[in-house]
Amino acid sequence: MDIVVVTAILASLFLIIGLAEPLAARLRLPFSVILAGLGILIGLAAAFFLRTELTDALNPVAAAILGLPIRSNVFLYVFLPTLLFQVTLGMNLRRMLDDWVPILVMAVLAVVVATFAVGYALFWTGILPLAACLLVGAIVSTTDPSAVVGIFRSIAAPRRLSRLIEGESLLNDAAAIALFGLFIGFVINGAPEPSIRAALARLPLLVAGGLGVGWVMARALLWIMAMVPRHELAQISISVALPYLAYVLAEQSLGASGVIAVVTAGLTLNLSGPGRLAPRTWNSLREVWDLLAHWAGALIFVLAALLIPRLLEGAGLREVGVIAVVVAAAIAARAIILFGLLPLLSAMRLSPQVEAPYRTAILWGGLRGAVTLALALAVTESLRIPVETRRLVGMLATGFTLFTLIVQGSSLRWISPDWGWTGCRRWTRPCRGRSWRWRFRPCARTWPGPPRITN
Repeated sequence: MDIVVVTAILASLFLIIGLAEPLAARLRLPFSVILAGLGILIGLAAAFFLRTELTDALNPVAAAILGLPIRSNVFLYVFLPTLLFQVTLGMNLRRMLDDWVPILVMAVLAVVVATFAVGYALFWTGILPLAACLLVGAIVSTTDPSAVVGIFRSIAAPRRLSRLIEGESLLNDAAAIALFGLFIGFVINGAPEPSIRAALARLPLLVAGGLGVGWVMARALLWIMAMVPRHELAQISISVALPYLAYVLAEQSLGASGVIAVVTAGLTLNLSGPGRLAPRTWNSLREVWDLLAHWAGALIFVLAALLIPRLLEGAGLREVGVIAVVVAAAIAARAIILFGLLPLLSAMRLSPQVEAPYRTAILWGGLRGAVTLALALAVTESLRIPVETRRLVGMLATGFTLFTLIVQGSSLRWISPDWGWTGCRRWTRPCRGRSWRWRFRPCARTWPGPPRITN
């Protein structure tokens, strides 16, 4: 592929990223939804210009776009460590430890419940063996809470609730990828009925290995960074190497969880970094990682969306019906956690009390994104999996992701706690430092008052 064409495509992608954010604010839609929509349009346009006889001038560009080396390893080894590491650096860990019980429930237990709920619901349709059905459940169980967190911040929701959602985002990818690795092994080995005992036997290595690698790598590189205190750029460069080295070492050398290694490395640096590095260096490091994560998060959505038309090629009415089953099972599983288990934890004083409007927004805001598409792409790339299984797994995961982005993402603002779709309520802040107050506008509905949550 011509380097000039590749450079032009990458520059155009950054231009699209720069224009997508103000467009999302203008349309009042999540940033990820706009990026995914633009990626799909680019993919469809490239396929159209490549196949049409109207013009041949754009054929080289279209062929270059469709021929981009987008593989699952690009998402998992390049973009995912960046996103996870940046989230850990920006967390208030001491405050988050106060809510470790609900975070673990939403990040781990919710993923397990969603995996088995989707898997057995899909197995009931008879379209795939049980192992492949559970593999689909693991792929679609991880969520991208960025849209919900963005809405909560825009309406000045309690920070404790945002921390709860961000804590979930850290660990649910690790849980989903761990389950994915277990069930894809059963599918490759041709085991129709997966052994739960064999799956649980690998979990200690995945978790303990990831924790050990992440902590050792963070301490070692932090020691190196402290040895060059006068070289700020060198310290920032070393921090950029940390998540990738931890991920590769855990995955390739020990067979442990690379996601857990990255999260552990980020948490270790978050706790120890401010005391070992100069305040100016630490602030600059955080700013660099914010920018890297912004680029990585945007590119991962655009590039993954380019694959959606290809992964959905050949879908019929039967596949659409099965995708509806996956959607219903996934939403039901998340509702069980949010409306069944979370109130129980609140009653036991193990979790902050989350009112129904917020829980509804979290439920409907459980969008799936690039991680789901990357795992589905990994299945379609495996030559050891039967062709029909690869096709169906990729199609179901992609169709489900598309539903969450288009339907749930575009309507999330309407059911958010601020009732923005009615125009009845807006936040105002009077002068003289007074607290936030409500302002109502005339409309057909009435609002009982602001949801309350324990700070």
